[in-house]
Amino acid sequence: MSLRILHEDDELDPILSVVNLVDVFLVTIGALMMVIAMNPLNPFAADKAVIVKNPGEANMEMIVKNGQKIENYKSTGKIGAGEGARAGVAYRLKNGSFVYVPESAGASGGEKP
Repeated sequence: MSLRILHEDDELDPILSVVNLVDVFLVTIGALMMVIAMNPLNPFAADKAVIVKNPGEANMEMIVKNGQKIENYKSTGKIGAGEGARAGVAYRLKNGSFVYVPESAGASGGEKP
């Protein structure tokens, strides 16, 4: 009495092709995860990062990562106030770009550097 199961060809077994497809998908998923983790545009890959969500809108948020610490700042719509001194002058050029000119230590507020 012989068992026919032991003598069947492995090439005709359809489950083997499914197992091969699962292996291919696992390798593909692993490769995609490595690409996402190593992406240079990933802001959380760096030690220090700042992300601004919805810039200029009422619901603007800032996410700051400094090492392992992540802080989230939400816009309140209020204008900030504080003490300080004039540090320089910003000029808008005809092409729309800005140029910042720092003031020298001896210059007063009304003089040009």
